[in-house]
Amino acid sequence: MLYPPSQQPPRDHSNKRNVAVLPDGAGFEERAHLSACGTLDMYAVIKALYDSGFDGYIRPDHGRMIWGETGRPGYGLYDRALGAVYLNGLWEAIEKGDR
Repeated sequence: MLYPPSQQPPRDHSNKRNVAVLPDGAGFEERAHLSACGTLDMYAVIKALYDSGFDGYIRPDHGRMIWGETGRPGYGLYDRALGAVYLNGLWEAIEKGDR
C-alpha cells in the first residue's frame, strides 16, 4: 500500500541492494552494494534514509556467490556480509558528518 510521506507507517527495517539499470530499459541486474558497481549512488540512498529519521536496521538484500561459495542463488553469505559492512560504514560516516 502506498502512503503520502506524512502518513508513512513506521519502518523497522530496510533492505538495500545496488542494481545496474540495463541500457535498453528492459530491467536491471543486481550488483554488489558499492556505488561504483551499479547505477545507484548508495551514499545518497543511505543519506536519504538517515535524513528521514529512520531508526530501524538496514539489511543487505541478496548477494552474489563469490570466492568459490555455493548455495542458494541470490543468497551468497560472503557478499551479504560485505554489503552489511559497507552499508554500516556509510551510515557511520553520515552520522559522524552530521555532528
